Amino acid sequence: MELSSKYNPEEIESKWYQYWLDNGFFRSIPDEREPYTIVIPPPNVTGVLHMGHMLNNTIQDVLVRRARMQGKNACWVPGTDHASIATEAKVVAKLASEGIQKSDLTREEFLAHAWDWTHKHGGIILEQLKKLGASCDWERTAFTMDEKRSKSVIKVFCDLYEKGKIYRGVRMVNWDPQALTALSDEEVVYKEVSSKMYYLKYKIVDSTDCKSAPAFAIVATTRPETIFGDTAMCINPNNPKTAHLKGKRVLVPLINREIPVIEDEYVDVEFGTGCLKVTPAHDVNDYVLGEKYNLPSIDIFNENGTLNENGAMYAGMDRFAVKKQIEKDLETAGLLEKVEPYTNKIGFSERTNVPIEPKLSMQWFLKMEELAKPALEAVEDDTIKFYPAKFKNTYRHWMENIKDWCISRQLWWGHQIPAYYLPQGGFVVGTTKEEAYQKALSIVNYPLSIDELRQDDDCLDTWFSSWLWPISVFGGINNPDNEDIKYYYPTNDLVTAPDIIFFWVARMIMAGYEYSGKQCFKNVYFTGMVRDKLGRKMSKSLGNSPNPIELMEKYGADGVRMGMLLTSPAGNDLPFDESLCETGRNFNNKIWNAFRLVKGWTAEESDIHPEHEEKATVWFIHQLEKTRLEVDDLMSKYRLSEALTLIYKLFWDDFCAWYLEIIKPEYGKPINQITLDYVKIYFKELLKILHPFMPFITEELYHSLENKNYKSIMFDADVLFSGNIDDKILSDFERTKEVITNIRNVRASKNISPKETLHLQITGEHNADFDEVIKKLANVEIENVSEKSTGATSFMVGITEYAILLGNLINAEEEIAKMEAEIKYLGGFLKSVGAKLNNEKFVANAKPEIVENERKKQADAESKIVSLKESIVGLRK
Repeated sequence: MELSSKYNPEEIESKWYQYWLDNGFFRSIPDEREPYTIVIPPPNVTGVLHMGHMLNNTIQDVLVRRARMQGKNACWVPGTDHASIATEAKVVAKLASEGIQKSDLTREEFLAHAWDWTHKHGGIILEQLKKLGASCDWERTAFTMDEKRSKSVIKVFCDLYEKGKIYRGVRMVNWDPQALTALSDEEVVYKEVSSKMYYLKYKIVDSTDCKSAPAFAIVATTRPETIFGDTAMCINPNNPKTAHLKGKRVLVPLINREIPVIEDEYVDVEFGTGCLKVTPAHDVNDYVLGEKYNLPSIDIFNENGTLNENGAMYAGMDRFAVKKQIEKDLETAGLLEKVEPYTNKIGFSERTNVPIEPKLSMQWFLKMEELAKPALEAVEDDTIKFYPAKFKNTYRHWMENIKDWCISRQLWWGHQIPAYYLPQGGFVVGTTKEEAYQKALSIVNYPLSIDELRQDDDCLDTWFSSWLWPISVFGGINNPDNEDIKYYYPTNDLVTAPDIIFFWVARMIMAGYEYSGKQCFKNVYFTGMVRDKLGRKMSKSLGNSPNPIELMEKYGADGVRMGMLLTSPAGNDLPFDESLCETGRNFNNKIWNAFRLVKGWTAEESDIHPEHEEKATVWFIHQLEKTRLEVDDLMSKYRLSEALTLIYKLFWDDFCAWYLEIIKPEYGKPINQITLDYVKIYFKELLKILHPFMPFITEELYHSLENKNYKSIMFDADVLFSGNIDDKILSDFERTKEVITNIRNVRASKNISPKETLHLQITGEHNADFDEVIKKLANVEIENVSEKSTGATSFMVGITEYAILLGNLINAEEEIAKMEAEIKYLGGFLKSVGAKLNNEKFVANAKPEIVENERKKQADAESKIVSLKESIVGLRK
């Protein structure tokens, strides 16, 4: 195969991805091999690729491709999530732009528009993932609202209801006034905001009976607009400051409605004025007080955040407009004592980013306490392992304080709750309307037709479908004993972000134990967040989020993949800079050019294997295998970034900078055939190690090799080397590299041409195994001597001195000046080290290895000074 002079990622990536698809290389069906399974965290069906997706799916692809190369039956299941709130909001906005209101449509008409939107915009993100190189089994693509997944969701709802774990009731929920739906606690994000503390005057009823008593009770609140929902004032019975209010009644400001003063130790005597307004319908803690003291609840808000008829003169106004107006009106009425700046935390909708309203609402809930127990134990005992493990603490805290899950949403786009209401009260639950009808007939004593059943208007929380994902994608809910679920489940790895550890990870683990009796995955790899180089979260509003498709067009998918993974340790945020992608592209070019260099060599048959080539070839196989084992160890610990860094150094430094330079023939001359054969074998092994990280360029070059064994590199699991690694060879070569580097430094510092052959004298212990390598790369003649020649420039490697005879190649006076300056520097260095070692406290208290290291520094500096002084004496003769 003829290689172009430049690497063209666009041409190569599209060619090979299509080749993989055409040959069904990503397809997985159960067989006798060990399975390796990952299910994709399903992105929003109408979403587009962002940098977080890029990182997450690159990591998944690395793990899947690596498993495939290990001979496992790798199955990566793709799919999308119907995203109730986000998708319905987009459809509502689209209809509004056409002059159509959701309220003007029937449910069926609206859903028809939603499905049209989904079919038009859905699946774009999956096509974009193909550009990244994602090796998913696309024939298994699932959607949380497709027929199979929908049946699974409805079946689970009915099952949990029959088990008594799902119930319906009026509870305090988090209400999103923009999305017009309830939210779970996990969908509320608390943000610190600059607010105000309002000190309101509540007139004490009959306070005129005692002229010395205050006429008003002062309440401090951040929400004066909710006073219309007040049904009591609460004081702490142990607070002497408010003792005069015991048994009293007060008037709600502006509307003069009487409410009682109740007593409860819940009130913090140190906060505010000691008086608390109690609004049971609009505050979680007030709701608890209301239940305890049997207080009425007055709901003052409409679903869209405007005040209803209970808001008196403010009915119909938006809650934020009321807050501004009521401040003025209270002040005018003399009922506002003062206003102070105040910083507090407010809950915002994770979906729409508007402040939520605590609201009493009839909703469906799932009891979580029993479901949580096996899920907590599984993580605590490492049946399911978290990487990094620090997230176990976060998980434990949430699971030990878990609350019932509000699973109903006031939306149409989603799985409609399978509860059917009877005309004379009550309801039945069934997987179908027909099943519900049969249940209804068994409990009613009046004539009933199926058309008289009315299905609940609400739909289920999106997470109620995705918590079943690892099971439902293999049909494990509808058909628990099918071949796929028995073979692929439990899955191996989950790659996800820590911000959905409660939304998704914990709930999947619960569902796994409830519906399979075992864990749903074995390991969870938590990625970090992709931030810009200033550490800011990427967002459209900041304009700091690059377009991933444009990045891949500019740098190639392999370049972007590598650039991101080099600096993305598990659980830590990735400070993204486009220069990372440039590093990735440069590495691609390095690989390409190295391959072209090797392909351009001609070989000659010879029984003689040049010593420097033979020695280097033996060294590199040990270096290759050492790195491979280190990479295996790092990958087993999910330290992908460190593993890739090792591979990068192996190729760029060990292979290109050292091995190829050692064996490279002189210009126009052939290379030994034995050496060339080894080079190609090594190149193939390097491509195999690189393939999970950089699939496209490795596939291209693999097919350009004569010694390829498979239709694709992704199936080449052959092991090159299974012997023991010779640590002595590796350490000897490291010393050799140090010698060569020092000789090159001498040349550079003294402006001596690389073509000038130098004379190297060695004094002391030296292994001559790599002398031919030194001669080749450093252009020296080597002599072992008992004492170096006068005037030679020397350097130390360990305890061995290497001297270079420079003769007329240098200016003696300039060299002496440099050496004297270095001696002066080393003298100062010795003084500081000596001060440490002469300090009895340091020697007694420091770790032994630290003390030993300081003594080594001292000995090395003293040896260097002796050597420099000898060189100066020699140059002056």
